[in-house]
Amino acid sequence: MADQDQEKNNETRVTEFILLGFPGSPRVQMLMFMFFLIMYTLTVLGNASIIILVTTNRRLHSPMYFFLCNLSFLEVWYTTASVPKILAIFLGRSRSISFAGCLLQMYFILSFGCTEHILLAVMAYDRYLAICYPLHYHTIMDMSLSGKLAGGAWLGGFLVVMFPSYLITRLSFCGSNVINNFFCNIDNWVVLSCTNTSFLEKTVFVTAIFVIIGSCVVTLLSYVFIISTIVRIPSTEGRKKAFSTCSSHFAVVIIWYGSTVFLFVKPSKQTALEVNKIVSIFNLIVVPVMNPFIYTLRNKEVRDVLRNKFHRI
Repeated sequence: MADQDQEKNNETRVTEFILLGFPGSPRVQMLMFMFFLIMYTLTVLGNASIIILVTTNRRLHSPMYFFLCNLSFLEVWYTTASVPKILAIFLGRSRSISFAGCLLQMYFILSFGCTEHILLAVMAYDRYLAICYPLHYHTIMDMSLSGKLAGGAWLGGFLVVMFPSYLITRLSFCGSNVINNFFCNIDNWVVLSCTNTSFLEKTVFVTAIFVIIGSCVVTLLSYVFIISTIVRIPSTEGRKKAFSTCSSHFAVVIIWYGSTVFLFVKPSKQTALEVNKIVSIFNLIVVPVMNPFIYTLRNKEVRDVLRNKFHRI
């Protein structure tokens, strides 16, 4: 009984956390601020341009570009969930974040990330239907099914994170409330907690396996069938045209999975937090800004639409 009372005394009701961010001189902080600000601005402008381009051009009113609009919209909010607070930290303003604010930030970042995994798998399935069943594609993948698949991706991404988020609210904290990161992440909650986090860690691991590996399997299977169909096309021109319709998506998939598998598929808290911060920058800042450029530079149809718009100006 005495040991239990002592343990309760050691536990503190944490009401806020301190985001450590990146150490460095004021000059380094200002350089980091400029980098994040430029990348965030490019992310918002680039993805907003994709949305405007698709919605205002009837030539792009197809399921593939409907999914692309969803991806662009997602990228804007994915970065917005973390970057404004990061910019405030670099400017020397308050590094503190409330318990509820930290939990909400983590929930939205993870939810948007899970939604992107599911959405990329949906886009791979769309390309599979378009290339492997071209004559039946418009009958199968109509706007009704497109809307249901996109809505399912959003709903699934937000639902799958709810239980791990609830488990975090049950944690107790004692000692330091300093988070060694520039945003709230599950690893940091686990490190700071003074209660048993094994169930939370296993839950997060299973969730990550379900979302990341599950969506990866769907994507890989889709591309196995896509590639096998493309290589059987007799003409070189036909093969090039078929491959061009999925090359942009394939490039985005490789970049996205390369940066997220390291971050989320790990069963224990024995992780290098400093390395995680570097990978998180790539995941939260660099990847979202690359998508608009990949889709405009590698997609002939989007390039043609942009070229026509510039000629009219």
